[in-house]
Amino acid sequence: MTPRPRSVEDGEIFAAMGRVIARHGPRGLTLVRVGKEAGLSPAGLVQRFGSKRGMLRAMGKAARGSADAFVAQIRAAHVTPLAMVREFVLCFAELAGTPQEMANNTMAYVELDLMDPVLRRGTQAMTLENETALSVLIEEAMAAGELQRCDASALARALMGLASGSLLGWALHRQGGAREWLARDVDTVLKPLLGPGAVEA
Repeated sequence: MTPRPRSVEDGEIFAAMGRVIARHGPRGLTLVRVGKEAGLSPAGLVQRFGSKRGMLRAMGKAARGSADAFVAQIRAAHVTPLAMVREFVLCFAELAGTPQEMANNTMAYVELDLMDPVLRRGTQAMTLENETALSVLIEEAMAAGELQRCDASALARALMGLASGSLLGWALHRQGGAREWLARDVDTVLKPLLGPGAVEA
Protein backbone atom coordinates (compact mmCIF):
# COMPACT_ATOMS: atom_id res chain seq x y z
CA MET A 1 0.00 0.00 0.00
CA THR A 2 1.39 3.40 -0.96
CA PRO A 3 0.74 6.43 1.28
CA ARG A 4 -1.87 8.89 0.15
CA PRO A 5 -0.37 12.01 -1.45
CA ARG A 6 -0.56 15.10 0.71
CA SER A 7 -3.24 17.52 -0.39
CA VAL A 8 -1.18 20.44 0.89
CA GLU A 9 2.62 20.36 0.68
CA ASP A 10 4.84 21.57 3.51
CA GLY A 11 5.95 24.56 1.45
CA GLU A 12 2.35 25.75 1.17
CA ILE A 13 1.93 25.40 4.92
CA PHE A 14 5.11 27.39 5.57
CA ALA A 15 3.87 30.12 3.22
CA ALA A 16 0.59 30.18 5.15
CA MET A 17 2.56 30.40 8.39
CA GLY A 18 4.48 33.36 6.99
CA ARG A 19 1.25 35.19 6.21
CA VAL A 20 -0.15 34.47 9.67
CA ILE A 21 3.07 35.62 11.33
CA ALA A 22 3.09 38.84 9.27
CA ARG A 23 -0.43 39.62 10.51
CA HIS A 24 -0.29 38.35 14.10
CA GLY A 25 3.37 37.78 15.01
CA PRO A 26 4.96 34.49 16.14
CA ARG A 27 3.05 34.57 19.43
CA GLY A 28 -0.20 34.90 17.50
CA LEU A 29 0.65 31.87 15.39
CA THR A 30 -1.90 29.16 16.19
CA LEU A 31 -2.77 25.83 14.67
CA VAL A 32 -6.27 27.12 14.02
CA ARG A 33 -5.07 30.21 12.14
CA VAL A 34 -2.51 28.29 10.09
CA GLY A 35 -5.02 25.56 9.33
CA LYS A 36 -7.57 28.09 8.14
CA GLU A 37 -4.96 29.84 5.99
CA ALA A 38 -3.63 26.59 4.50
CA GLY A 39 -6.93 24.76 4.18
CA LEU A 40 -6.09 22.07 6.73
CA SER A 41 -7.49 21.05 10.08
CA PRO A 42 -5.52 21.77 13.28
CA ALA A 43 -5.50 18.02 13.90
CA GLY A 44 -3.85 17.46 10.52
CA LEU A 45 -1.13 19.98 11.42
CA VAL A 46 -0.53 18.24 14.76
CA GLN A 47 -0.26 14.91 12.98
CA ARG A 48 2.34 16.34 10.60
CA PHE A 49 4.40 18.58 12.91
CA GLY A 50 3.46 17.57 16.44
CA SER A 51 2.93 21.11 17.79
CA LYS A 52 3.20 24.80 17.07
CA ARG A 53 6.85 24.69 18.09
CA GLY A 54 7.36 21.74 15.77
CA MET A 55 5.87 23.78 12.91
CA LEU A 56 8.22 26.68 13.63
CA ARG A 57 11.24 24.40 13.77
CA ALA A 58 10.25 22.70 10.51
CA MET A 59 9.73 26.09 8.88
CA GLY A 60 13.17 27.24 10.00
CA LYS A 61 14.80 24.07 8.72
CA ALA A 62 13.08 24.46 5.35
CA ALA A 63 14.42 28.01 5.06
CA ARG A 64 18.00 26.75 5.05
CA GLY A 65 19.58 27.22 1.65
CA SER A 66 17.31 30.11 0.71
CA ALA A 67 20.31 32.44 0.41
CA ASP A 68 21.81 30.36 -2.39
CA ALA A 69 18.42 30.15 -4.09
CA PHE A 70 18.05 33.92 -3.97
CA VAL A 71 21.55 34.48 -5.32
CA ALA A 72 20.72 32.19 -8.23
CA GLN A 73 17.57 34.21 -8.84
CA ILE A 74 19.32 37.56 -8.98
CA ARG A 75 22.14 36.15 -11.11
CA ALA A 76 19.51 35.20 -13.66
CA ALA A 77 18.64 38.89 -13.96
CA HIS A 78 22.10 39.53 -15.56
CA VAL A 79 22.94 42.42 -13.24
CA THR A 80 26.41 43.54 -12.14
CA PRO A 81 28.02 42.12 -8.99
CA LEU A 82 27.55 45.44 -7.15
CA ALA A 83 23.87 45.50 -8.10
CA MET A 84 23.57 41.96 -6.78
CA VAL A 85 25.12 43.03 -3.48
CA ARG A 86 22.54 45.79 -3.16
CA GLU A 87 19.65 43.56 -4.18
CA PHE A 88 20.63 40.85 -1.73
CA VAL A 89 20.45 43.31 1.17
CA LEU A 90 17.35 45.10 -0.11
CA CYS A 91 15.40 41.85 -0.28
CA PHE A 92 15.00 42.03 3.50
CA ALA A 93 12.70 45.02 3.02
CA GLU A 94 10.13 42.51 1.78
CA LEU A 95 9.64 41.57 5.44
CA ALA A 96 8.46 45.10 6.12
CA GLY A 97 5.39 45.76 4.01
CA THR A 98 4.04 47.72 6.98
CA PRO A 99 5.63 48.66 10.33
CA GLN A 100 3.46 46.02 11.99
CA GLU A 101 4.69 43.34 9.58
CA MET A 102 8.25 44.43 10.26
CA ALA A 103 7.70 44.06 14.02
CA ASN A 104 6.08 40.66 13.57
CA ASN A 105 8.58 39.29 11.05
CA THR A 106 11.76 40.43 12.77
CA MET A 107 11.56 41.80 16.30
CA ALA A 108 9.05 39.27 17.63
CA TYR A 109 10.88 36.47 15.87
CA VAL A 110 14.19 37.43 17.46
CA GLU A 111 12.59 37.34 20.90
CA LEU A 112 11.20 33.87 20.20
CA ASP A 113 14.54 32.62 18.84
CA LEU A 114 16.42 33.82 21.90
CA MET A 115 14.06 31.86 24.14
CA ASP A 116 14.23 28.58 22.19
CA PRO A 117 17.72 27.06 21.78
CA VAL A 118 16.70 25.00 18.74
CA LEU A 119 15.13 27.96 16.95
CA ARG A 120 18.15 30.11 17.84
CA ARG A 121 20.57 27.60 16.33
CA GLY A 122 18.50 27.43 13.17
CA THR A 123 18.34 31.21 12.84
CA GLN A 124 22.06 31.48 13.59
CA ALA A 125 22.83 29.00 10.82
CA MET A 126 20.60 30.86 8.37
CA THR A 127 22.25 34.17 9.30
CA LEU A 128 25.66 32.69 8.62
CA GLU A 129 24.41 31.39 5.26
CA ASN A 130 23.23 34.89 4.35
CA GLU A 131 26.53 36.47 5.37
CA THR A 132 28.52 33.87 3.42
CA ALA A 133 26.42 34.30 0.28
CA LEU A 134 26.69 38.08 0.51
CA SER A 135 30.45 37.96 1.05
CA VAL A 136 30.80 35.95 -2.18
CA LEU A 137 28.93 38.67 -4.06
CA ILE A 138 31.14 41.32 -2.44
CA GLU A 139 34.24 39.43 -3.56
CA GLU A 140 32.87 39.37 -7.11
CA ALA A 141 32.18 43.12 -6.97
CA MET A 142 35.76 43.71 -5.84
CA ALA A 143 37.11 41.50 -8.62
CA ALA A 144 35.07 43.52 -11.13
CA GLY A 145 36.53 46.77 -9.79
CA GLU A 146 33.14 47.93 -8.52
CA LEU A 147 34.25 47.86 -4.88
CA GLN A 148 37.62 48.60 -3.34
CA ARG A 149 39.50 45.74 -1.71
CA CYS A 150 38.25 45.14 1.82
CA ASP A 151 37.36 42.34 4.23
CA ALA A 152 34.36 40.87 2.40
CA SER A 153 33.15 38.88 5.41
CA ALA A 154 33.26 41.92 7.68
CA LEU A 155 31.41 44.06 5.14
CA ALA A 156 28.77 41.36 4.67
CA ARG A 157 28.21 41.15 8.41
CA ALA A 158 27.98 44.95 8.64
CA LEU A 159 25.47 45.15 5.79
CA MET A 160 23.30 42.44 7.36
CA GLY A 161 23.34 44.33 10.64
CA LEU A 162 22.55 47.54 8.77
CA ALA A 163 19.47 45.93 7.22
CA SER A 164 18.00 45.11 10.62
CA GLY A 165 18.77 48.51 12.12
CA SER A 166 17.65 50.45 9.06
CA LEU A 167 14.29 48.69 8.90
CA LEU A 168 13.77 49.39 12.60
CA GLY A 169 14.47 53.07 11.89
CA TRP A 170 11.96 53.01 9.04
CA ALA A 171 9.31 51.47 11.31
CA LEU A 172 9.89 54.27 13.83
CA HIS A 173 9.97 57.20 11.39
CA ARG A 174 7.52 55.80 8.79
CA GLN A 175 8.74 57.97 5.95
CA GLY A 176 8.31 56.48 2.48
CA GLY A 177 8.69 52.79 1.72
CA ALA A 178 10.91 50.35 3.57
CA ARG A 179 12.92 49.44 0.47
CA GLU A 180 13.69 53.07 -0.37
CA TRP A 181 14.67 53.77 3.23
CA LEU A 182 16.99 50.76 3.35
CA ALA A 183 18.47 51.56 -0.08
CA ARG A 184 19.48 55.01 1.10
CA ASP A 185 21.34 53.57 4.09
CA VAL A 186 22.99 50.80 2.04
CA ASP A 187 24.22 53.32 -0.53
CA THR A 188 25.56 55.58 2.22
CA VAL A 189 27.72 52.71 3.50
CA LEU A 190 28.82 51.50 0.07
CA LYS A 191 29.59 54.90 -1.51
CA PRO A 192 33.04 55.38 0.15
CA LEU A 193 33.96 51.85 -0.94
CA LEU A 194 33.07 52.18 -4.62
CA GLY A 195 35.81 51.27 -7.07
CA PRO A 196 36.62 52.76 -10.47
CA GLY A 197 34.39 50.25 -12.27
CA ALA A 198 31.27 51.08 -10.29
CA VAL A 199 28.17 52.69 -11.73
CA GLU A 200 26.26 54.24 -8.84
CA ALA A 201 22.61 53.24 -8.48
